[in-house]
Amino acid sequence: EVQLVQSGGGQVQAGGSLRLSCRASGFSYDGYAMGWFRRAPGKERERVGCIDSAATSARYLNSVKGRFTISLDYAKRTTALQMNNLKPEDTGIYYCTWGGDCSDVDAYWGQGTQVTVSS
Repeated sequence: EVQLVQSGGGQVQAGGSLRLSCRASGFSYDGYAMGWFRRAPGKERERVGCIDSAATSARYLNSVKGRFTISLDYAKRTTALQMNNLKPEDTGIYYCTWGGDCSDVDAYWGQGTQVTVSS
């Protein structure tokens, strides 16, 4: 079974930066995708972005475009979410996910990590 272990997160003031990482294990497929979701207090869960092992670029939620960057180290099976110019509305629990491609990237979930942005 696929396992995802997240690291990073924490608290930062608006305009600051944070980096989340996630390492996947327990699979042998050549092709896969990794994504990031978040759940803000009182809001529905939303997909922040996704990157697959065959793509050269990631797909992003409109509200984070230009501020967040998702990267993938294929050999290390590790994805990172670099978050710059953070805003209070980015506060929430962030989850790393894994799937065969970006259409089913929510097949497996990491443990979640809290990101808090203060104004």
